[in-house]
Amino acid sequence: MPTLLLTPTCGDEGKRLDVYIANTEPELSRAQVKRLIAANRVDCAGQPAEPSTRVHAGAVITVTLPDATQPSLKAEPLTAPLLHSDPDILVVDKPAGLVVHPGAGQPAGTLVNQLISRFPELLTVGDSLRPGIVHRLDKDTSGVMVVARTPAAHAYLVEQFAARAVAKTYLALVEGSPTVERGVIDAPVGRHPKRRTAMSVVRDGKPAVTRFAVLEALGRYTLLQVTPDTGRTHQIRVHLAAAGFPIVGDPQYGRKTALPGLDRTFLHAHALGFVHPTMRERVLYRAPLALDLVAVLQQCGSAWSEPAQLTPHVKDPTIRNR
Repeated sequence: MPTLLLTPTCGDEGKRLDVYIANTEPELSRAQVKRLIAANRVDCAGQPAEPSTRVHAGAVITVTLPDATQPSLKAEPLTAPLLHSDPDILVVDKPAGLVVHPGAGQPAGTLVNQLISRFPELLTVGDSLRPGIVHRLDKDTSGVMVVARTPAAHAYLVEQFAARAVAKTYLALVEGSPTVERGVIDAPVGRHPKRRTAMSVVRDGKPAVTRFAVLEALGRYTLLQVTPDTGRTHQIRVHLAAAGFPIVGDPQYGRKTALPGLDRTFLHAHALGFVHPTMRERVLYRAPLALDLVAVLQQCGSAWSEPAQLTPHVKDPTIRNR
């Protein structure tokens, strides 16, 4: 793999890392630099870095570029259910266990590989290895996702996600019970200080806000409706664990609690609301709770049924930096 060795000068002191690299290497866009940093391909003075890391004169920055010849995407049969399709967008009910797009160690077997088999026009939309993708769900998280079918729709949706104008609602079964019926967890999220692949509530992390409301108390467990205002990596899982009620089945942030029939994190993206790229009207799409999660709720004695209306969040107490 080709490697770049960069050494900032005094005139570069204090610049953001992503800005410095993009300005120094004009063939790399700032978005590409951010993806390289997210993929742990950028080393700053011997340490992993974030896009906002400030560079210092004389500190050697190593950028490991991917091979110039990227493998072409392989089309695979579409098995993920489609909730909606029109000329501008696709709305998908992503099953648990399915990775959203190819990446390191995962060249195929993803949602993208499935979608391009029926919608080959996606190959011209957005990034070459994540065509049409404007947001992601973790591999073990099921539920609703929107995918852009045109470059214009892609740009419009990306802008909404960046502006936090997209309403995302999740369902989560957690251990224990919150001390309030509804609340807000306001705590910065960043890389775990010791586990590089994990996130954590850290003082110098990025601002992150998660709202929650109790839907049903089930003894040792509680079913929550969760609405993240921000979209940090693993945000919901990290915030709920930090607040004292980790998600059941979460192998990274939860406890080793076994429920028969549950072999993944009990987290489901239930609803997604946004402004349609062409109609310019607000739309809302829901993915019914996955059947494996319904079975777990029934086992816990839940009276769960798909709600006719989502619970609004108003005047919620805030849990800060716990």
